[in-house]
Amino acid sequence: MFARIVASLVAVIAAVSAAGCASNPTSINAQWVSPSAANAAEVQKVLVIAALRDSTQRRLLEDRMVEALGAAGVMAAQSHQFLGDAAELSEDQLRKLVADAGASHVLISSISGMTTDVRVTPGMVTGPGWGPGWSRTSPMGPGWRGMSSYYNSAWARSTPPEVRTTQNLHGDTRLFDVASSEVVWSTATTTVISRGNATTQIDGFVRLIVDTLKQDSLI
Repeated sequence: MFARIVASLVAVIAAVSAAGCASNPTSINAQWVSPSAANAAEVQKVLVIAALRDSTQRRLLEDRMVEALGAAGVMAAQSHQFLGDAAELSEDQLRKLVADAGASHVLISSISGMTTDVRVTPGMVTGPGWGPGWSRTSPMGPGWRGMSSYYNSAWARSTPPEVRTTQNLHGDTRLFDVASSEVVWSTATTTVISRGNATTQIDGFVRLIVDTLKQDSLI
């Protein structure tokens, strides 16, 4: 009985913790705003580029970002409307892409690395209960229980270790001023890719990027 109660409490605590962390699989590690951002050109239209090898995820990220920027009152365009799945671009090619989109700024998101976190919760083994156990003729009284109590307490004496593996995708996003070719804003992010599907992860990433751009008064 005791073991079942402990297991239930652990499950409830884990569920509450997971619910609190699952609101957004992406978090910001660091962000930077250029000191010259206040004097930089106003963001009029953003060309969104997702530098991802997976063409489906690239298009999904660009579409979601353009939609979120539009909801924030910023004109934006996806790079896949003007560009194929080229792995590399020269400066001239990128300049033509920007000109075709009529963009004043370029927002580029890329993957900077991947890590794996392994967390081990040690198990626990305690000694058996003391005493011979209760019987109808025991002078020790009903406090000394019998076989079922001994069996149930055995579950509480041994708790197996728990191993949790989490994969993290690290991203780098930068906002360029087209006129000066300078970075005016950048942020480093971490996305827990084992939490939810790709669409959920992209939506969380986009929401965080746009909200942070608002907070930093870039848009």
